[in-house]
Amino acid sequence: MSTLSRTVRDSSTMLRRNLLHARRYPSLTLNVLLTPIILLLLFVYVFGDVMSAGIMGGGADRADYVAYLVPGILLMTIGGHSVGTAVSISVDMTQGIIARFRTMAISRSAVLIGHVVGSVAQTLAALALVLGIGIAIGFRPQATVVEWCAAAGLLTLVALALTWVAVGLGLAAPTPEGASNNGLPLMMLPLLSSAFVPVEAMPGWFRWFAEYQPFTPAIETLRGLLLGSPIGHNGWLTVVWCLALTVLGHRWSKARFGRDPVR
Repeated sequence: MSTLSRTVRDSSTMLRRNLLHARRYPSLTLNVLLTPIILLLLFVYVFGDVMSAGIMGGGADRADYVAYLVPGILLMTIGGHSVGTAVSISVDMTQGIIARFRTMAISRSAVLIGHVVGSVAQTLAALALVLGIGIAIGFRPQATVVEWCAAAGLLTLVALALTWVAVGLGLAAPTPEGASNNGLPLMMLPLLSSAFVPVEAMPGWFRWFAEYQPFTPAIETLRGLLLGSPIGHNGWLTVVWCLALTVLGHRWSKARFGRDPVR
């Protein structure tokens, strides 16, 4: 059996293991999923009229704010699910199962690939759920089939990039609690982006950071694809951020996994 085919076989086994863990222990998935859903409902039904009046510069129209808010919540869902990935791989590292895997005749990269692919698959399922809730409360995308495919590709690319970063954060943490703390920036950055208010409404000293951090270009690109708003430079900026984070996260994770034989 070739090295590639063995890696694919072992990665499939690890993927099944991670999906079974998610099914048998759903509490972590529910915790990271409830946060964006609660924020979506909170900002729509509690702050929706006020926020829409401020953003749209006129009378309150909650439907307009729903359209503005949902793309940002979708990206926040990816960030939150990445935190769960960091905790999950840290649990594996601290409970000794990784040390056992190292003694077996399996591909070393299969452990990380299984975590990443499993996490991306769960993230896409969570995104479908959040999007369904958004549509139920009034989100009305105007995208064509091609734009829907592009939006799905964008969300997958962002999920892949953040998942690899989260794997590195989990491997670098000494405990699962530390991994949860390390992953907090992935949850906080969407709050400092254009997810809830336009960057033009932010103070000038802070606007440059909010405009060019990874989440804002991705959110604006997703809004453009789903709602027909201008995308401008945000599309290629999102791709650059995602590719850079994927490469950085992969190399960091591989290096950490290679030099941590035991915990």
